[in-house]
Order: sequence, then structure tokens, then C-alpha cells
Amino acid sequence: MASETATLAMKFACGLYDRMLPIYTGEVRPDGIELDFVISESPRALFDHMSGPDAYDVAEMSASEFVARYAAGKCPFVAIPVFPSRVFRHGFVTVNRKSGIETPKDLEGKRIGTVIYTQTASIWVRGMLAHDYGVDLSTIQWVQGDLDKPGRHTDVEIMPLLKPARIEFNETDRSLAQLLKEGELDALVTPRLPESFGVDPDIQRLFPDFRAVEIDYYRRTKIFPIMHLVVIRRDLYDAHPFVAESLYRAFTAAKDKAVARLRSRSGTLPYMLPWMKADVEELVREFGPDPWPYGIEPNRPTLEAFIAYLVEQDMIAKPIPIEDLFVVR
Repeated sequence: MASETATLAMKFACGLYDRMLPIYTGEVRPDGIELDFVISESPRALFDHMSGPDAYDVAEMSASEFVARYAAGKCPFVAIPVFPSRVFRHGFVTVNRKSGIETPKDLEGKRIGTVIYTQTASIWVRGMLAHDYGVDLSTIQWVQGDLDKPGRHTDVEIMPLLKPARIEFNETDRSLAQLLKEGELDALVTPRLPESFGVDPDIQRLFPDFRAVEIDYYRRTKIFPIMHLVVIRRDLYDAHPFVAESLYRAFTAAKDKAVARLRSRSGTLPYMLPWMKADVEELVREFGPDPWPYGIEPNRPTLEAFIAYLVEQDMIAKPIPIEDLFVVR
């Protein structure tokens, strides 16, 4: 993959995931591009930065924010079907068991905290609750704020909903996690578990057996939720259209190397996971030889479900053909 002559300097910001590590080390290089990899371990800070005047040339980006901007005709980026972050979300719904919540339907009529209502993770959870469990989302009062501290999770303006929803901002002097612990919130839908989980016996997952639930969900739907995709500054792409294909090929090669390392027959463990070999065997059984596919076609069930949820949750007005979202197909 290494290019003999790197002609275009580009700055790329992303988390240092195993599927991106060969890009960071230089083991894989995009043809015709000299890529400066900026490690960003805070997705929210990265997305906020990409909303400003000094946006990186290429970056990991929130899937929901990209699609909402695209639909509104206010998107300074183009996207390629590379998905650095994917997470099943059943295990990230926490409840205060004193609220009497035992099943998803028990969430109806409750007060639920979420860091950003339009965040990709929240969209996936609401879609799953509505479609799989028949939860009437209109009955829920959403409280938006930071998980760990009082106030908002971000002050950067995010694309607004097309119709109002039952959302209020946390104006107290406590975090969402504290409000859950004190019983002023009944549940949380957040990208991370609150610190009280595992410490306070009243703070529990809605789905205690979340791994089994998520495996069943994938078997039934073939949905492996996408959180983030990769965007390129539109002006840069317009000036150098070759960068999209070059980057896509490089990111794919890097991911393939990461998968090969996971599946290595070596007796040593590359990660601090004692039962990694058994986990990898399960991964291949459930997902096949490429457990983290890039491109449109292998991800069509996931992408089409996501677009449907965005329409249902009033983030976009109508469905968008998946092929229209990406400049590489």
C-alpha cells in the first residue's frame, strides 16, 4: 500500500483504534497522500472542532451529525463508507431500580437522561426500543445534559430537530449520573455507563444479559450499529477527488491487517484479554470472516435502519438513498 511519492499533505484526526493503528504506524499509507495522524480520544471534542473554522482535512465524524447536515444542505464534508466506531447499545441503558423499571415498556412515562438527544448512540437506542419492544417514545420526558458534571455536554450548535420533542435541559447543579442516583431521573441512555454503575446496587443495566440480547438482535436484524464514519473536507475533495478512493483503500487495508492480527494463530495475546481467542472464535462464528466491514453493501441493513430512525425521530425530513451519502461506493 505504501506510495512511492506522497504528494498531498493531509491532517487526519481519529481515535487510535486497532483498525486505524497501521495507518498511525505508517505500515499502511494512502497512495499519493502524506497523512498526519492526530490522535483524538474525545469524540465530542473532535466533532465540535470539525464544526469550527479549523476543521481537519479528514476526520472521524458522528454519523447522525453528518447525515443531518447533508440532508439540510449544510454539510462542508463528503463521506466515505469507513466506520471507525461501531457499538451495540443495549448495554448502555441504565436504570435506577427504585423506579420500578424491569422491562423496556416500563420506560414509558419516565424521565430519562441523555447527553445529546440527537447523538448517534441515542438514536440507535430509541430506534431499538421502539421497533423491538414497542416503547412509545412520545411518553418519555428526556433530560439533556452532561453525564459527569452539571450543565450541557456541548455548547456547540448541533443541527436542530425538524419537530419539537419532549426535551428539557438539566439546569440543576448536579450531573445526569447524580440525578439518576438520587432518583430524580429514572434511567439514562448515555454513551458510557455512569460511575455509580457497579458501585451503587440500585444502578443497573436495563438488559443485564446484554451480550446475549445483542447477539440475538444482530442475528435477527443484521444490524451492527454504526456510530462514526469518516469525512473529508468538501473543498479538498473537490480539488483532489482521488483522495476519497485512496483513503478508502488505505483504511480498508489497515482494518484487514487488524482483523488478521486478531485471528492470528500465535499463542501470544496482542491485547490484555485473557480469553481473547475464545472471543475471536465467537466473533467469526457470528459475523463471518470480516466482522467490521467497510463499504455500502455489507452495511446496507445497518445504514437503512439508521436512515429510517432519523426520519422517524425528526432529524431528517425523508429517507436518503444510501449511495447518495458517500463519494466511494
